[in-house]
Amino acid sequence: MQPLKKADPSSLAGYRLLGRLGAGGMGVVYLARSAGGALAALKLIRAEHAADPGFRERFRREARAAEQITGRWVVRVLGADPEAREPWLATEFVPGPSLAEAVALCGALPEPTVRALGTRLADALADMHGAGLVHRDVKPGNVLLALDGPRLIDFGIARADGATALTATDAMIGTPGFLAPEQARFLGAGEVGPPSDVFSLGCVLAYALTGRRPFGTGAVAAVVYRTVHEEPDLDDVPDTLLPLVTACLAKDPALRPTAAEVRARLGAADAPAHDWLPAGLPALIARSSARVLDLPVADPTLLVADGEPTGPSRRRLLIAGTAAAVASTGGLTAWLLGRDPAGSGTGTGAGTVRAAYTVGVLTDLSGPTEVDGRAQERGLRLAAETFNARTDRPFDLVLKVTDDGGDAKRAAAGARALLRERGLAAVLGPTTTDTAVAVAEVLVDTKVPVLSVVASVRDGVIRGQTPELRTYFEARPYPDVMVAAFKRYLTEHGLGRTAVIEDRAAGTYSWLGVRSVRTSPPAGGTVTSHPVAADSEDFGPAVRAALATSPTAVMYVGSSPRRAGLCAKALKQQGYEGPIGSVEPALRPEFLAVAGPAAEGWYFGAGFTDPDTVPSAKEFAAAYRRRWRLATADPVDRWAVESYDALLWAGKALRTVTDRNAANLGAAVANAFLKDDKVYRGVARSYNSRSGDNSTTVVEGLTLWQIRSGKPRCLGPFAEAAKRG
Repeated sequence: MQPLKKADPSSLAGYRLLGRLGAGGMGVVYLARSAGGALAALKLIRAEHAADPGFRERFRREARAAEQITGRWVVRVLGADPEAREPWLATEFVPGPSLAEAVALCGALPEPTVRALGTRLADALADMHGAGLVHRDVKPGNVLLALDGPRLIDFGIARADGATALTATDAMIGTPGFLAPEQARFLGAGEVGPPSDVFSLGCVLAYALTGRRPFGTGAVAAVVYRTVHEEPDLDDVPDTLLPLVTACLAKDPALRPTAAEVRARLGAADAPAHDWLPAGLPALIARSSARVLDLPVADPTLLVADGEPTGPSRRRLLIAGTAAAVASTGGLTAWLLGRDPAGSGTGTGAGTVRAAYTVGVLTDLSGPTEVDGRAQERGLRLAAETFNARTDRPFDLVLKVTDDGGDAKRAAAGARALLRERGLAAVLGPTTTDTAVAVAEVLVDTKVPVLSVVASVRDGVIRGQTPELRTYFEARPYPDVMVAAFKRYLTEHGLGRTAVIEDRAAGTYSWLGVRSVRTSPPAGGTVTSHPVAADSEDFGPAVRAALATSPTAVMYVGSSPRRAGLCAKALKQQGYEGPIGSVEPALRPEFLAVAGPAAEGWYFGAGFTDPDTVPSAKEFAAAYRRRWRLATADPVDRWAVESYDALLWAGKALRTVTDRNAANLGAAVANAFLKDDKVYRGVARSYNSRSGDNSTTVVEGLTLWQIRSGKPRCLGPFAEAAKRG
């Protein structure tokens, strides 16, 4: 919320204005207080727009439509004057976030939450449709989340079912991505009826369940085309709700259920509403409410006659604000005074609301490395939810997730945007060297630390990094040590003649890998190197030369899973059956697809683990599968558990510096990473920063994997796994 400007009135139609909630070309929305003490969102239309007869008629219709809607799950109208010189409309104020904001902060919501959400929204729409009204813009941004349930807002384009449109016949009404096909085809108002709202509700449910728009994102024309002609993306919608969501998204309006039928299939709308929100969201609502309850009385911005009261005292405002919060959120103040934000029922003291700190997540959710980016996001979200569910936590962690698409420019722009976030403690998530450098370069001057789990950057690339002061850290093994896992296996088994296929398409990476093997030969034996030119995909000659040395093992050193697959096929074609090893960059699905049966038996050194093979991480693995609706047999995404550990490690550092009341939060967290010599024991492995290098460990976390029955299998930490082999 922003303070009032000098040109803003102090009061309007009996409402005392407290601040600005938002402003646009059509007018301003104020936070206001009625004479009776109720908080309200007051929309004031600019006089120049009110002079347009068509616009004024649309505003009259909005006011009439909103006044007819009195259900529990809509924001009620408190007053309106469509005939005033500057028309205004006042509704209940709900301090909670929109569904769009909640999903952006917390990701996909659990099924019980979405069932409660859908039941109540369907109940609101059933009431509207029963009154002969159609909302026509049901979307996440028009759903506010309160502690006792959602509220549907914004009836600016609602109309009576079958009423004549006031907009141009070629205008599209609604929000692309959430509007029905009949809306997207610019049909007349008579053809945009209650089934259109049901379609939009189906989109909202899919979005809440998956964190994605069912018809994707991008240019408006592309989204509209997919809405009309293609099937929605419902891959992550749970089977228990998939039939209902699919029915809501039928292209033919006649095939969709009614809002009342949706309500009946989801559950009772009058069921108890307490504890319907997942961990983290109640605390977010509490913080928003606490800020409102602690508002000072705004100074008058217009002249007031001497002796005329300008409003209640600060104490009276707090009391009135409390009453309004109870009225608009069904017991919010009681929750604030007596409940713990995690829902444990063990509050932190009367009126106490925890501080919140932001952790930025800049990762690839739509580009070439989106698999690793999505795994990081999921692991980080689960970690934040775990942290925020602890009753002894001193603060809450709020994730701000941004998709950089694996692009350095987008990553830099995202980092600059994060600097505007209040309480920014650290940034995690780069998936490539380029994005890691871009993010770190933007944040280095402000001393906000970047903690990388997937990407790796060589020392000396990012400016301002010294043994005494660093802002960039890596919670992963050095890429250069990936060869150590297979080397250890060969040493443990006395295999001392190693032939290395050096893939020069990997540039410096393959050169350093070969040097490492030569410098410290497995089992103290001999090493020969056989290069493949960067512009060639013919591995036959190099493999033939390697096998001519009668090796006891072959190692592919490169960064391309496709080229590693070609190497595997060449080795298979020339009859080699001994042990073969490689490194993390090649361990991707593309390797298996290209190599086919030739991939069987290959070993890989990698910086991630399978939590199912780590006793201390099995609880995490079970929670991860529950949270993201994976089957018991489905593998946990790589980098997920490492991301989980990284965020909780950052939380430990943040806890240390908040205990010390650090002036510069980011710099203090970076210093805690750098100087703390205590080992942090995560669920997957241990972490501790050391001065002088950007990696938190050299080989800690290095694991050995093998392709068995066509699938990668984690054999465990490389030193122990090498012995078993």
